[in-house]
Amino acid sequence: MPEGLLMFATTISDILTQFCPGSETLIMGDVTYGACCIDDFTARALGFSTTKIPTLYIFVDISIDTKHLIATLSRNISPGKTIAMVSTIQFANTLHLVKPALEAEGLKVTIPQVAPLSKGEILGCTAPKLNDNDQTDIILYLGDGRFHLEAAMIANPSIPAYRYDPYSRSLTREEYSHDEMLDSRSSAISQAKTAKKWGLILGALGRQGNPHTLTLIENHLNKQGISFVNMLLSEIFPGKLAMFEDVECWVQIACPRLSIDWGHAFARPLLTPYEALIVLGEMEKWDEGKNKAANSTYPMDFYGNHGLGRVTEKTARQAFVHG
Repeated sequence: MPEGLLMFATTISDILTQFCPGSETLIMGDVTYGACCIDDFTARALGFSTTKIPTLYIFVDISIDTKHLIATLSRNISPGKTIAMVSTIQFANTLHLVKPALEAEGLKVTIPQVAPLSKGEILGCTAPKLNDNDQTDIILYLGDGRFHLEAAMIANPSIPAYRYDPYSRSLTREEYSHDEMLDSRSSAISQAKTAKKWGLILGALGRQGNPHTLTLIENHLNKQGISFVNMLLSEIFPGKLAMFEDVECWVQIACPRLSIDWGHAFARPLLTPYEALIVLGEMEKWDEGKNKAANSTYPMDFYGNHGLGRVTEKTARQAFVHG
């Protein structure tokens, strides 16, 4: 289970063994950053029951002190301000519970959505780009930590972001070094344009890697006659990639935040699929052409309906046929 829920692992284990007589549980200690890292393949290898058919996901709902949340926001945010409220899935229900009470205090509240995620839910790689017409004054993130919030901040660099931690019951203003991040990603893209040999990494940690996204990039590289090598990796480390001295550019199909947050630690450019398609001329950079005219921002839509984390076999094949 995700690291943030690991504290409940033994309790869940007790519930399962108590109400399912004869069942056996195993708490896997491997790194699990989130739902994209659920490693059913390893569980199957260990002899536990898994399924390849559609799975019923039980959304965790953690109750918090909503009265304190409402009082804190109403005392610190002026009436008439528009707040876009987001959270991780375990607190998403709370957003809907407090919305009427906050509106009664004179605040305007929106709960944005990136389908197919639930309303208000964000991931570290996926967050809504808020509509300029909505004139949102504040992004309010409900949750501990700030990894997921950073996705919303990247997608909406001009909107102030605040975080309410339901455990410490504190409200903090959060900042992000947008210029530094964008300069870093622009530099990686520029360096990759001269690369003669690429390395494509398909993430093998849980279900992070999408083979169809890999095929999409392979097809574009083949069309341009660019040499590449494929790798399967569960964890991507600078030292591991440095062993491949002839590879001048890497593309990781795992988690975009690996490149955004840690790309500077690698000797060669470590691109996301989006950045790779920019280098190959298949997508327009966020600050060029029509995107520049539209005042676009770095997209955080990896697991959105049309994100590169959800490339289908048909899409990958069409890129090869019609490219």
